[in-house]
Parts: sequence; C-alpha cells; structure tokens
Amino acid sequence: MYILLLAATILIVCALSSKVLYRFGIPTLIVFLAIGMLMGSDGLGGIYFDNSELAKNISNMGLIFIMFYGGLGTSWKAAKPVAFASAVLATVGVVITAFLIGIFAYFVLKFDFLESMLLGSIISSTDAASVFSILRSKKLNLKNNLASMLEMESGSNDPMAYMLTNFKFYSRVSKFKV
Repeated sequence: MYILLLAATILIVCALSSKVLYRFGIPTLIVFLAIGMLMGSDGLGGIYFDNSELAKNISNMGLIFIMFYGGLGTSWKAAKPVAFASAVLATVGVVITAFLIGIFAYFVLKFDFLESMLLGSIISSTDAASVFSILRSKKLNLKNNLASMLEMESGSNDPMAYMLTNFKFYSRVSKFKV
C-alpha cells in the first residue's frame, strides 16, 4: 500500500510540475530527473532498484509509445484519407530504405554485412521534428493531402526503425553492441 501511495504521489507531483514548468519554458525532464534522484537509494526516498531488465523493458515500451504519439498527433480528419499510405511508408518504406542503405554501405563503404544493415536500420527513418517544422513553418500547400501523409509517416516510422535496430541477432553477431 505504501509503494502504491508513493508512486501515485510522485506521478501527481510530476504532472503538476510539468504544467507549471511549461509556463516558464523549463524542460520537464529536469524535474523528472531531480525527483528520481531524490527518491533513489542515495536520496531522501531511499528506494533501491536493481532490476535493470525490468527498467529496460519499461523504458522500451515507453519509448515506443512516445514515438507513436508523434504520428498520432496529426488531426485524424486530415490523416484518415492517407492513413493506409502513411502506414505502408512508415513500415515497408523504412524496411526498404534500411535495406538500400545497408546494401550501399556494404558494397561502397565496405562495411561488414550485418554492420551495414545495422547502419541502414539506424538512419532509415525520417526525423519527425524536422518534417513537422518544415511543413508547418513554410506553409508549402502540398497537393493531394501530401502534407498530412508526410506528417503521419514521419511521426510513426520511428518504431519500425527502432525494432530493426533492436534485433538480438545484431548484438550476437556484430561487434557493435546494440
């Protein structure tokens, strides 16, 4: 019961502080880090946590949710007509791009095959922040819902690239540690 109450208190403090800090332009991450340090084993909370596998799994699920949220932030009314095309680009398009970059790195840059595929997987997705910034600030007036499709695709392609780079196969065979 004590742990549940403590967790709820921490979440409420984080939620309230994020609203206050937003007004002053202070990143919320600073508060989360400070609360984490205060509640940790060396801080006032004295919470000792040593399950790195659980922390990794929770962090990975949170990361995937955060990455998908960027793509789902586009208005559904504008995105509905292009949802299928965006989904295909965000999945199949990322895989094809990763493969083509990997082949280039293998034949032209003379990387090992697995290293070249890993490189392709890492750089295969587009940067959503850049795409959003360009599309929204330049007011390009793209035709046929292309802007909505690009926003949705760039905001939702990161999970596919993340999954491609996290194959256990890479970490066993390649000299890179994934």
